[in-house]
Amino acid sequence: MPLPPFHLAIPVDDLRAARRFYGEVFGCREGRSAAQWVDFDFFGHQLVIHEAPARAEAAHRNPVDGQAVPVPHFGVVLAWEDWEALAERLRGRGVAFVIEPGIRFRGEVGEQATMFLLDPCGNALEFKAFRDIDQLFATPQGDGAEPRASGRR
Repeated sequence: MPLPPFHLAIPVDDLRAARRFYGEVFGCREGRSAAQWVDFDFFGHQLVIHEAPARAEAAHRNPVDGQAVPVPHFGVVLAWEDWEALAERLRGRGVAFVIEPGIRFRGEVGEQATMFLLDPCGNALEFKAFRDIDQLFATPQGDGAEPRASGRR
């Protein structure tokens, strides 16, 4: 049984720029909309951008595998080939990355490809892919037990 799609609503301070970004840069199909919000098919999930005033605070950063990861962030876990195609698409569109596409935890449990970027309104996005999707929640202990959430994202 496939996983149910998630719904996420995020604030944007420039609805026109965000609509263009998600529609053109990512190629997301637009759904319903009104003067202050737009629905998108975001890799099979419902992403809604809502016009809201700009937020003054800067994103917090946490160190993960030698990188300063922006918090909060959201994104999607893709198949490896789809992640590579998205990275190439984003590079081709001149998207600036917060953390360039690369491999984290190389040779470890949970090895993954990851990249971080900001939308035009400062929302941080992460896209990742796992060499072995069964290691999505695996811990480095590798004790043979069922994988447990490790908090490493």
